[in-house]
Amino acid sequence: MNIKHIHLLILFITAVLSGCKKEDNTAVANRAVVVAYLMPGQAPSVKIYQQKAFDDTSSYGALVSGLNLTLSNGSDSVSLQETATGTYTYSDASYIQTGKTYGLTFSYNNETVTATTTVPVKTTGFTASTTTILVPANDDFPNLGTADSVAVVYRWNNPDSLYHVLVFKNDELYPYILNGGRGNAPANFTINGKQEAGYELYYRTLNYKGTYKVILFTVNKEYNDVLSSNANTSSQQLTNPPGNISNGYGIFTAMQADTIELTVNQ
Repeated sequence: MNIKHIHLLILFITAVLSGCKKEDNTAVANRAVVVAYLMPGQAPSVKIYQQKAFDDTSSYGALVSGLNLTLSNGSDSVSLQETATGTYTYSDASYIQTGKTYGLTFSYNNETVTATTTVPVKTTGFTASTTTILVPANDDFPNLGTADSVAVVYRWNNPDSLYHVLVFKNDELYPYILNGGRGNAPANFTINGKQEAGYELYYRTLNYKGTYKVILFTVNKEYNDVLSSNANTSSQQLTNPPGNISNGYGIFTAMQADTIELTVNQ
């Protein structure tokens, strides 16, 4: 799985977590916000942000430099190197393996920050009812009966009710809007597959022509908790999203991925 194909998934959750806020302006703040996604075959990377205050209007907390991060798989501990401001990596892509549990440890503001996650098994049997669809060319496309019908049915094996996320990434350099589509809609989008074993994609969901990468991510509960909490967050509920970080905020999780292409024509 090319790293650029998971960027949309990571960017979405990063935007949620990097905005973790202090409970009030007088609280002892500056707890670390951790954002890390472990995948087999990819070198582990961890970003550390500074927690934000309620009156901080920036999109992200500041990245934190100069920390000493340790990653362990239970039998082998490695030190992460700061390869960019606030980004800590380990160069060996074979270090992350399916089924193993990994622990992260570092010190921040005189507290020991810890987190653990287990790399899930890769989901099998990812299929699509079709890989090419033809959308009717009509200015009234949103009002056609076709819009409310299923374009593609995706299925996968899920006997253990694992959590899944589907990412639809348009691979066109300049995505071309469908006739009748919504020009303000994003070309790329994410679907929470929850613990299901399939998803029905409707014509009305698609707004752009071209080739898509449809990426099925097998994720852990901690990722699903953050994804679900974002859907329920409003400006009237300024609370930190759930996470699995002790003495900090954010997410330290692992995932697997499989990909099918989808071509949308009109």
